[in-house]
Amino acid sequence: MRTLYEDQAGPLYAYVIRLLGGDRHRAEDVVQETLLRCWRTQDLHGQALRPWLFRVARNLVVDEYRMRMTRPQEVNGNAWLEDLLTKPDDVDWLLTSMILKEAFQQLSPKHREALYETYYSGRSMRETGQLLGIPPGTVKSRVHHAMRALRMAMGVPEGPGDKAVEPEWCAA
Repeated sequence: MRTLYEDQAGPLYAYVIRLLGGDRHRAEDVVQETLLRCWRTQDLHGQALRPWLFRVARNLVVDEYRMRMTRPQEVNGNAWLEDLLTKPDDVDWLLTSMILKEAFQQLSPKHREALYETYYSGRSMRETGQLLGIPPGTVKSRVHHAMRALRMAMGVPEGPGDKAVEPEWCAA
């Protein structure tokens, strides 16, 4: 067996690793299985073994590939728990909506009105300004400050471009 390994393992390993796209661990397993089959079944003296070894190794690689394609993918036993913990459910939605409603009610009427018309009614800043009788820049400013106040009320950290400004409803 030692002589067989010394003579054939190097070229066989190089061939199998090319077949497997560089997967060294699987290549080692295939080479080991191929050499073991050769040692058990072949006459080690008197015939050229390399063509037989390469054919058996190729067949092992093809068989393993086919087996993986027909079997369902194996998953970790804890995957269901991770999925359960990461999927938002109705309780999360309900709690978030309750917090948002409470934060929305704490806004000044002008901020609440500008935010409602732009986000919930889907109007542009210009359309909201026309509806409320104020310039679009004022609408934009009110929406900006209202969003900042909502973020603070809900405990959402501010983005990198946001400045920490205390909203009107927080002033005592």
